[in-house]
Amino acid sequence: MTFTGEAVELHGHRGARGLRPENTLPGFAHALALGVHALEFDVGLTADDVVVLSHDQVLSPLTTADTGPVRPGDPLFPYVGRPLRDLTLAQVRTVDAGTRRPQHDDDPFALTQLPIPGTPLPTLAEVCALLSAVPGVHLAVELKTDPDWPDTEITRFTAAVAEVLEAFGVTARSRLLAFDWRVLVEARRYAPDAGRVALIDRRTTVPGTLWFAGQPHTDPAGAALDIGATALSPEWALAGPSLVESAQRLALPVAVWTVNEPDDMTRYLAYGVDAIVTDYPDRLRLVLQAHGLPVPDPWLKTTLPVPN
Repeated sequence: MTFTGEAVELHGHRGARGLRPENTLPGFAHALALGVHALEFDVGLTADDVVVLSHDQVLSPLTTADTGPVRPGDPLFPYVGRPLRDLTLAQVRTVDAGTRRPQHDDDPFALTQLPIPGTPLPTLAEVCALLSAVPGVHLAVELKTDPDWPDTEITRFTAAVAEVLEAFGVTARSRLLAFDWRVLVEARRYAPDAGRVALIDRRTTVPGTLWFAGQPHTDPAGAALDIGATALSPEWALAGPSLVESAQRLALPVAVWTVNEPDDMTRYLAYGVDAIVTDYPDRLRLVLQAHGLPVPDPWLKTTLPVPN
């Protein structure tokens, strides 16, 4: 699948991280109520092979807090700070993901995000169930891995994600995102109808990079095309006019992340990007409208299974 090509797409980053708790169902419902073309979120795999939402490979003390062990005397408790891969779904379900807990008072998201205490981390299946009721909105699913993972784990993880998407019939409107481009290779095998988005940032585009699955770092757009990507998604600092032009010459749409200030949004519109990923969908909607560009319809139907 490709981007729509009809407008600059508005992608809600981790739902709407600047407005609601990230990677949660209430956050997604709020983003949908505002109106987005796609929801971007992160997934990992539990010890019992359930795909759940989490930006980090460990349960982060910034976004999660322990509430109690799943059973008395559980030797793995407390769970926050432990690798997701070491915890079962039942253990992950006990943590509260509804309140941001920054270490510093100037955390921008803590200043603008509405806490929703008691919110759990959802499974990918629950997100798919939510979005199955919202036709037209795309799923941008980032698989969180590292280059030191064995190939077998990359395959296992990608196949598990693909299985959930297929079970809910949303594969064709999904895009699998990864910094570790081995995921894109496996996505071509396990979810051929889904988009494959090559993520890049200043950390992964260095000489000798291990993130590009053996592809050269000097031409990220060309390397992404060669690996089988259907889109390129650069960090904002890399998304200059030359990179945008080189990718689009190869018919690779460009989705820049993460852009939160209206002036920067306007600048990337001038560069001709195909999508902007933002923590503040409300801000980007205003910018798009100010430039006479269409915005996605809000989803206001009462059939959404979670409150916004």
